[in-house]
Amino acid sequence: MKIERLNENSAAFMHAISQLMPQLSDASNIPSQHEIDNIIASAGCTIWIAYSPMQEIVGMLTLAIYATPSGIHAWIEDVVVDQNHRTQGYGEALTDNAIKYARQQGAKAISLTSRPQRQAANRLYRRMGFKLRETNLYRMDLS
Repeated sequence: MKIERLNENSAAFMHAISQLMPQLSDASNIPSQHEIDNIIASAGCTIWIAYSPMQEIVGMLTLAIYATPSGIHAWIEDVVVDQNHRTQGYGEALTDNAIKYARQQGAKAISLTSRPQRQAANRLYRRMGFKLRETNLYRMDLS
């Protein structure tokens, strides 16, 4: 198992993301090559890739780190591991890597959301030390 930051887009990654995003959510859009290139070029956003021992891309995680007057914040998004490779430690390795990177960047906390029906993911996050917050998360669709 290997976790690496995506520093350059490739046909292999575009193929992998086209397979992974539908497993994240039925409503997930598959980003274009241009959109991925913009994320790679962004100073505040990184994509992390999980590789199997056969060098196959089997998972990904997006990490956003940004500064506000209240401090440096880190937010984990789009964590997905291929259904054929779940329960093998890829999700934990991706998340652990994101935690370490966020800490190196000066973040004092890291946040994420996970739908209640993703029971295995929620168990993993609790086991890793994430705490369920009593908060209202609001969202407005801007499309």
